[in-house]
Amino acid sequence: MSGHSKWAGIKHKKMAQDAKRGKMFTKVMRELTVAARQGGGNPDNNPRLRRAIELAREINMPQENIKKAIQRGTGELSDGVQYEEVVYEGYGPGGVAIIVDATTDNKNRTTSEIRRIFNQYNGTLGESGCVSWNFSQKGYITINKSVCSEDELMAVALELGAEDFKSDDEEVYEIITSVENFEQIKSELAKKYTLTQAEITKLPKTYIKLDGKQAEQVLQLMEALENHDDVQNVYANFDIPKEILDKVSS
Repeated sequence: MSGHSKWAGIKHKKMAQDAKRGKMFTKVMRELTVAARQGGGNPDNNPRLRRAIELAREINMPQENIKKAIQRGTGELSDGVQYEEVVYEGYGPGGVAIIVDATTDNKNRTTSEIRRIFNQYNGTLGESGCVSWNFSQKGYITINKSVCSEDELMAVALELGAEDFKSDDEEVYEIITSVENFEQIKSELAKKYTLTQAEITKLPKTYIKLDGKQAEQVLQLMEALENHDDVQNVYANFDIPKEILDKVSS
């Protein structure tokens, strides 16, 4: 899990930096709109929308922006733009499996640009289903190790119904849940501890160890994909040494 948890931590820090520049607003507004369109505008009955609203507040998005994005999704407001969700799958250097979740108003344009990014960093955009078999959708929660002991948190997490608990990372404990139990477990843990991350994500079943140039190329590819305006999330199964990952986060 070291590759995933460290990259997830880097993404979290970069998200805060991007939010200051307003770069995250477009992505989060699209997520609010799509979530409301699919599950309705009431966050009490729409977990995806509830998570999107939490993210919007985390990046200090004005309430009026949140409201308008939700209203676009429910049809109360219309600007003529229709977003669709697209999932891309491919391979990075060293055969690393990569999944890209995107939201776009022009699928042809986005597909062309995502393909170009893969090619630019020695990767290949593949067919639908080529790597998704190696990922499972899970709830993912991290808590800083300074907050409590491993034994205490493990007991609490497993009693709440968590599927797995990991302490391999140097800085955080990792708690894995089913998608169905994620909201309840997150809520209960938040009553006792400060959560550093809590999200629905795709976790790899197997990992590919990389070092040297290939490791650097994969991280460059990941960052380029994450920076694309249409991309919401990027998942990969790399396991890269901490010293190389630290260069990215510095």
